[in-house]
This record gives sequence, structure tokens and C-alpha cells, in this order.
Amino acid sequence: MSESDNKFLELAAPGVRSLHPYLPGKPVEALERELGISNALKLASNENPFGPSPLALAAAQSVLPEIARYPEGSGHQLAARLAALHGIAPECITLGNGSNDVLDLVARVFLTPDHEAVFSQHAFAVYPIVVQAVGARARVAQAGPGYSHDLEAMREQVTADARVVFVANPNNPTGGWLAAAALEAFITDLPAYVMVVVDEAYFEYVVEEDYPDTTQWLARFPNLIVTRTFSKAYGLAGLRVGYAVSHPDVAGLLNRVRQPFNVNLVAQAAALAALDDRAHISMSVERNREGMGQLLAGFADLGLEWIASVGNFVAVDA
Repeated sequence: MSESDNKFLELAAPGVRSLHPYLPGKPVEALERELGISNALKLASNENPFGPSPLALAAAQSVLPEIARYPEGSGHQLAARLAALHGIAPECITLGNGSNDVLDLVARVFLTPDHEAVFSQHAFAVYPIVVQAVGARARVAQAGPGYSHDLEAMREQVTADARVVFVANPNNPTGGWLAAAALEAFITDLPAYVMVVVDEAYFEYVVEEDYPDTTQWLARFPNLIVTRTFSKAYGLAGLRVGYAVSHPDVAGLLNRVRQPFNVNLVAQAAALAALDDRAHISMSVERNREGMGQLLAGFADLGLEWIASVGNFVAVDA
């Protein structure tokens, strides 16, 4: 059925009528059937090729007999463990069905058709989706050199109607990143009425010394929301678990609209155990660093151009 034939289209919320949904990469099995191939390697979603920690797998398996019951609605244990990890109060944590879920919560809480959100031209595809879905207006800043975030251009897009600014650091899909001093100055210069979301989905992979851990900035920036995920370095993409850290008052608002069982029982157990296996994370990060070096050397030998990346992916002009 074409969109013009959809008799329910006029009943939908204005922001949804022209919205194009996020299209994830095809599953490996579907691609192999379509192309008649086998042993395909999927690179499109930046998943950890080493999979989850053995501790996470064991924890997930251990709770399977309990899946007839709902999970603990507030995710108390996981929230407390994350709070301890970041040195903050548990009241600062909002759990999500992946960090995408938290981004949607931010849009639902802080954006209306009267408001605007700002993000960079080449940033995570979910930002425009969650903004448009609630009927808010998107203001897209032109990218800087190397398709990077141009913070000055983004600041120029912030008007009196702006309520949210999305910053991906490292950026997806380019792999570029912002140093601590530049990002701190940008947040400092934003009006207090603007919530700034720093999306750190690939945080664990970054080894640069001046890359910031913005979860440690909450005391200075009450309008800061930092999102993280277990889908990348922790290898739990299939279980969908992420979270945000923010001022307790902000987290309280996000948790008002969060579904009570949005992180399932198995995901909570696996995430808790994954946090305890630092060796697995260290191995994944080191092997990623080695693999990135191998790829870049190959690109150079072939005379190809690429965008410098600090994630577990790299954009190359092939």
C-alpha cells in the first residue's frame, strides 16, 4: 500500500505523517538468502564481533527460569551499579531499551510542536526521527571539515525556541570526536533552558587522552544528559539495554514517561554481569585498536581516503 492509499494517514499525529522509519541493516541470514552466499560478515551496525562477556552469557542463562515474571520495574540493581560506576546517585539514572529508547524519552519530555532541536548534518539517524515524531522542528547545522560537528555552527542554530541539542561523541556514522575543552566550552555557552544530550554510545572504544567522560560534568551542568549503551563494546545489542545519566530532577522527568518494564529481566542480568568483566572490555578495545590500524594501513596502501575514527568503525571513500 502506498502512503497516499493509507486511509488512516490523516488520523496520525502531524509529525508522524511524513516520517520515514529507521531502517536497520538486514540480518545476516536474510542477506545470505538474497545473494545466495554463506559465511557473510555483518558490519553495518557496529556490533562487537567478539560478542558478550562469558559472565554476561552465564548471567542471562541463569535467569531464564524466571522469565514468566516481570522484571524489577525500576531496574534497581542495575541503576545502583551504574550509579556506583559513575560516582553519582541512583536517582540520576534512567534505564532504556537501548540508548535509542532514552533519546526518544528526551524528545517526549522536552519537545513540543512549539520547540526546536539542534543537531549536526551528519549525525545519528535517530535524532531527526524522535524530533519529528513529537512534531518539533529540527535545526540542522552544517558539518565541519571531515563531516565533523561544527560546534560554532550548532550554537548559531540555537534560538529562543530551542529545547534540546544532540551531540554524538564519538559521532555515528563518521567516527569523529570532540575534545574535552571544545565540548565543555560549547555546553557552557548554551542557555540554561536548552537540554544538551551527549550521546556516548561508543565511549568505551575511545583511548584519546583529551576525550571527556561527560558523566563527570553533571554537577556543573544541570541541563546535561549523557547517554550510554551496552549494545556496542559490551556486545549486548540483541538484548537492548542502555541508559542516561542526568540531574535527578531531569531523570525524574524522563522516568515519568519511561515504560516500567522497558529493560527486560535477561537484559538487566546480563548488563550487571558485563559491568564486572573489565577484561572482556579491555580485550575488545585493544583488538579494535589493532584492527583499525590494519585497516588504515591497507587504505593507505590502496591510496584511499578515510575519516579519522575513534569508534569501532571507519568511513572510507572506496
